[in-house]
Amino acid sequence: MKSVLKNLVVLVLTWEAKLVLKKYKPKIVAVTGSVGKTSAKDAIYTVLSGSLFARKSDKSFNSEIGVPLTILGCRNGWNNPFIWLRNIIEGIMLIILPNHYPKWLVLEVGADRPGDIENLSKWIAPDIAVVTKLADVPVHVEFFEDAEALYREKAFLVRAVKNDGVVILNSDDEDVLSMREQTTARTLLFGTKSPAEVIATSYRVLYEETDMNKTPNGIVFDVSHGKEFARINIFGGLGLQHLYSALAGVAVGRALNIKIEKISKSFFKHETPRGRMKILRGVKDSILIDDSYNSSPLALMEALNTLELIETTGRKIAVLGDMLELGRFSPDEHKKAGEKVAKVAQILFTIGVRARGIAEGALNAGMSEKDIFQFEDSGKAGKELEQKLKSYDVVLVKGSQGIRTERVMEEIMAEPERKDELLVRQEREWIRR
Repeated sequence: MKSVLKNLVVLVLTWEAKLVLKKYKPKIVAVTGSVGKTSAKDAIYTVLSGSLFARKSDKSFNSEIGVPLTILGCRNGWNNPFIWLRNIIEGIMLIILPNHYPKWLVLEVGADRPGDIENLSKWIAPDIAVVTKLADVPVHVEFFEDAEALYREKAFLVRAVKNDGVVILNSDDEDVLSMREQTTARTLLFGTKSPAEVIATSYRVLYEETDMNKTPNGIVFDVSHGKEFARINIFGGLGLQHLYSALAGVAVGRALNIKIEKISKSFFKHETPRGRMKILRGVKDSILIDDSYNSSPLALMEALNTLELIETTGRKIAVLGDMLELGRFSPDEHKKAGEKVAKVAQILFTIGVRARGIAEGALNAGMSEKDIFQFEDSGKAGKELEQKLKSYDVVLVKGSQGIRTERVMEEIMAEPERKDELLVRQEREWIRR
């Protein structure tokens, strides 16, 4: 019965969203990829909102229900039928009555199963499509025949772009770059090397320095497009993930003829998404890298690369939960992650049954058994870690949504009273699960 009602609600809200697009005719930027969608969506919004009346997808609203909700400007009703009824009524009012509607929509578009993006692309018709990065073993691949089938699903968004639109691609990723053959629209490439047109160079971590330690507080890099050049500072987040997300934002801005200097200034107010390589203060003067939103092999490797890069007088600790929805790839990918951990961290905490493979990989790669701690529950792992932390330790926390590694963060963050504003999945509905 719940499934029937859900399908009915999706059908009604989608119908309303189509009518809203037809009535107000906003320009649409649609963002997809295996990793980095939400961060790129937020960076694009940062660039556009400085010059244009824009709206972005809330959090990770990228599904058959999330996209219509964004278009209608409504929130997730979870299991509350009254909120869903109100959403439907608000959609009707938006169609019937005049409204000061956004001129631009920045929509995140994901694919959990075959047909997701194909179906959305049929009625979204983006003016600009952005593809972030694909992966050899992306999350959700267990619902597709193979990674190639998932790539084909993502490509539907590129083919849906209007003829006078722009397709913006991460040219550092060969699979993404190949998508330019699937569109007749203009393409604009971003990356760190040729053939990128919007190019980032001189990437490095920013630090706040004290007599005792260097504390990371963001990243900085230079960006150029043609004869224009600027420096981009991103505070509060770490990793190349944020560089590529910012580049996507710069590329969208340049496609709309916004000056790079103005784009650069907009990033001083940019807020990196919660749970995505976010820097937070930990107990006992530790430094936390909160990447607890989700996990996949590519994203985890990038996070571990960042942990390796950070300079600190303390220890480096990796707290890693299961990577879910990997299907047959799961055992090997967890072991590979463990091998990487052994090279970059002094202590490993794992959470979940699949993450035992991470522990096995780390142990086989030379990590001492006394430095590996295995748990089934995120809360218990957090309590144990809190006891072991020392000053200037750098802690990376990452895991798939179902492992709820934000509960580790709750135990070790310096300001637990602010968890509602700093951590992911703090809504009442999530906490009840």
